[in-house]
Formats: sequence, C-alpha cells, structure tokens
Amino acid sequence: MPISNSTATSRRLLSLLSLLQVRRDWPGGLLAERLDVSSRTVRRDVDRLRELGYPIQAVKGPEGGYRLEAGSELPPLLFDDEQAVALAVALRIAVASGAGIEESAARALATVRQVLPSRLRRRVDALDIGVAGAGVQIDTQILVDLSTAIRSTEEIRFDYQGPADPGSADPPPPHRVQPHHLMVRNGRWYLIGWDPQRADWRTYRADRITLRIPNGPRFAPREVPGGDVAAFLSARFKGSDSVDVWPCRGEVILPLPATRVAPFAEDGVVESLDGGRTRLLIGSWSWAALAATLARFDTEIEVVGPQALRDAFAELSRRAALAAGAGA
Repeated sequence: MPISNSTATSRRLLSLLSLLQVRRDWPGGLLAERLDVSSRTVRRDVDRLRELGYPIQAVKGPEGGYRLEAGSELPPLLFDDEQAVALAVALRIAVASGAGIEESAARALATVRQVLPSRLRRRVDALDIGVAGAGVQIDTQILVDLSTAIRSTEEIRFDYQGPADPGSADPPPPHRVQPHHLMVRNGRWYLIGWDPQRADWRTYRADRITLRIPNGPRFAPREVPGGDVAAFLSARFKGSDSVDVWPCRGEVILPLPATRVAPFAEDGVVESLDGGRTRLLIGSWSWAALAATLARFDTEIEVVGPQALRDAFAELSRRAALAAGAGA
C-alpha cells in the first residue's frame, strides 16, 4: 500500500526533529542529505515545526543551518522507544523519591503511559519497580535553592536540625558551607559541601537544613577526594574519610554453604569452600560492630584474621557473659 504524502511528511518531520535534538548545529545541506530531500524542503519542514511550537533558529555562516533552542513553552516532545521506557521508569522511581514531587510524577507517568504504543506499555507494566522504605519527605524548594547555590558557586548559611547538645541551652550558630553536590541515598537527600571554618568536607541531610538569606560570596569549586561523589558519600557512611572501604575488615570461615551466607553478606566477598564451608571477607565501621555482624550468622566462626577481630570477639564474649549473669 503506497504511503500518502501527508504520512511521508509526518515521518520526515519526526526524523528532522530527531536529528535536531541530537546535535546542536546542523548545516542545511547536511540535513537535506540525511533526509534525502532538497534544501527547500528542509526549509519548509523547519517552518512546519516552528508552527508546532519548536523554537528552531537559523544559524548564520558559510553553509547556513539550524539549531533547536529552548523555548518559553513546552512543545510536543519526541522520544525513541528506549527513551520512552527510560522516562517511564524514572517517573516510577520519582514517585518514591521523597523530593516532594510524588503527585506530579504520578500524573506525568499516567500521561506518558497513556500515549505509549501497546508494545512499550507492556514493557513498562512488566517492570516491577519497588523502593525499599519510604523516602524522607522534603520540601522541593530546599532542593531547588541548594541546587541553585551549587550551580552559582555561592556560599550558603543555614540552621541545621541535628542532635541536640545536652550541655548547652543556646541554639548553635548557623553553618557556613560551600555547597558542591546534592545526592540521594536510601530515600534521603544529602548536601556535600566544604566547610571553610573546619577546612574539611561535610555531609548534611537536606531535610534538616533551613537556609538563611542572602547567600554568601562566590567560591572556587573543589573536587571531592577521589573525584567520585557517590563513592565519597558511600565512604563517609562507612566511617572512612575518602576511600570507599570499611575501616575494619576481617576474614572468617563459616561452616555454612555459600548459598546461606551470601544473602546476608551485604557487600562482603563470599567464597565457597569444600565441605559446605564458606570463606567470608567483610567489613564494618568498628571491630566490635564487625564481630556483632558475624555473630548474626548463629554458627561457629573461625577467624582467619586479623588479631583485632579476635580481640573484638573476646570483648563481645565478656560483655555477653556479664549480660547473662545480670539476668540470672
């Protein structure tokens, strides 16, 4: 069945729009070559897209060309199959992000799903996406204000609702921080910034921040230790200053098969041994915490090393004996 002129034009407009979205500047002659049409047809198609609301600017130069700019209103958007699925997945995650956009994300997801072709709708519906635990709710405006300060490289001042100091009745002075990154981890938003007074990096829960105005002076951006922001934040949660490893790491052998150890080893390294045994290399923020973590396996434990882990088990045994005696 031959394709009608209107259908061919619509397909060509979609192809033209797709090209304009993946490259900043397109010479008119190159667009005509890619679309297999004349330069005059390209000009007519650009005019049609402008009528639909796409802000396409003419680029001056020897070859001339076109550029898709940001406009004052949102025109119809074009996504390929993979982009459409990725957008739907991102919106599902956003519903549980705790960023104060849950209702808007849910409405956007419903809109996207409604216009998806059936083949893509089935792919999206088949994705069983769950977020463990509800995210801590946070005012969207604080995220916007922090992001603006980061982008503008402006120092911020804020009050922080941290643990109260029992020895002081006066409120603590406001924090003064150079904000560098805003990250989400386990349903909570964190600000990573440089504290010029302490000359060190600090991490703050964004939902506990109350900004003061105006912002402070501009600052020169720094790079977090190691250069990887996600690894840096993970390291801080492990009690490490910069390297994303546990400060206390030990090796043990458990008389359990690896299939029973692996589900509870978290980020530990599990190695299956003969005789139904398992070698486990695992870490924690302290030796006492590591010993307690291993005790959860409720089995005999052979400590390979180091001696600090053996000492921690001895101390844990002493405390357990005291607790048992106190309850007798």
